[in-house]
Amino acid sequence: MDRDTYLRLPDELEIREVRVRVPVRGFRTRVLVVATTLTDPSIRATDLGDLYRQRWHIEVDLRSVQVTLGMDVLRCKTPALVRKEVWAHLLAYNLIRTAMAQVAQASERRPRELSVAGTVQALAAFAEVLDTEAGYQAFVCVVLAYPVGDRPDRFEPRARKRRPKPYPPLTVPRDQARKRLGRSI
Repeated sequence: MDRDTYLRLPDELEIREVRVRVPVRGFRTRVLVVATTLTDPSIRATDLGDLYRQRWHIEVDLRSVQVTLGMDVLRCKTPALVRKEVWAHLLAYNLIRTAMAQVAQASERRPRELSVAGTVQALAAFAEVLDTEAGYQAFVCVVLAYPVGDRPDRFEPRARKRRPKPYPPLTVPRDQARKRLGRSI
């Protein structure tokens, strides 16, 4: 949020607190307190609870951008190029999601039921023939062949998947590190 937007915000916000029961098979029912600026009484607590549960999609989408599209390690060196790299990844992600939405609409499925990684692989495999009807239909069949299961209330451990390197990270310029070793190239 930029400074001008922040200054335009009101000094006080009216919020609504809603208690939402979250039943999970095999576990005790949890009661969450959801705070929202949606104060309209016609919006039911169960609807707000459903919206709150959908927050998991954000985690999955961020993981898709980072891991599936290879943005977990940014390779550019300058801030301007890092911004361009991030925008390029987001553009690619939006194009992939657009393809998924088109496939889902044609097959009367929800886009969330389709695999991002599977769609990326199918796009790479069918890139040269997507402009033909037969190629596009084959692409649709491949994307639909690998659906993602419905996983409500899923939770994952907060852990890094990348294995640590046996050497410490390079935190100084390479020339300085070489000088510390006593060798110069």
